[in-house]
Amino acid sequence: MSIQINDVNSKNFLRYGKVLTGYDVTELLSVLNKITDKPADSVIYIPGEKELEKLPIAKELSENAYGGMPIQVGYCNGNNTKLNCLEHHRGSEVNIPANDIIFLLAPLQEVENNQISSDKVEAFRVPAGTVCQLYETTLHYAPCNDIKEGKLSDGFRVACVLPKDTNIETPKPSTIKNNEDAQLWAKNKWLLAHPDTEEAKQGAVKGILGPNIDLKNLIK
Repeated sequence: MSIQINDVNSKNFLRYGKVLTGYDVTELLSVLNKITDKPADSVIYIPGEKELEKLPIAKELSENAYGGMPIQVGYCNGNNTKLNCLEHHRGSEVNIPANDIIFLLAPLQEVENNQISSDKVEAFRVPAGTVCQLYETTLHYAPCNDIKEGKLSDGFRVACVLPKDTNIETPKPSTIKNNEDAQLWAKNKWLLAHPDTEEAKQGAVKGILGPNIDLKNLIK
């Protein structure tokens, strides 16, 4: 399965989110690079990191990007080339990469009966230092390593901003209201998994049809 890598500043991205301007992320990315690990063969995600949340930009993002709502500032670091899953939240997610990354995205509107085809997924390159907002209706998952001149980048560190308490313990609704409830994987996190993934083995809804996209296939 071939996939084209689009620019996050292109018109193609407008259905998924927007680039936020006016923020100085120099200190944020400096601290992120200094205090967080970057696994060589996996991905780690921490919903909230106190050292990032006490920085001035955390207050700015809360007051401006989230209109005064409480937020958390965590990170997603490591090495990854696969789609694996697609998730969404109630509320936008803001990602600020310390390295060039690629996001694999799809519209929530394409989900029918808890299923979506992987051919609905598009790829977008996000340059380091970009403040990238993903809308509530944008399906996404872990970032992927960038690919340039036929080579994979050396992993990534990405600051992740979300409404407070997102992605922590899994809630247990007292009653099931509709089939979307089956996707609930953590607080404010609805997840669809490709059947070949560890998440699917752990009980996530096997809702991604078709190939599990792997950007390694773009390397010749």
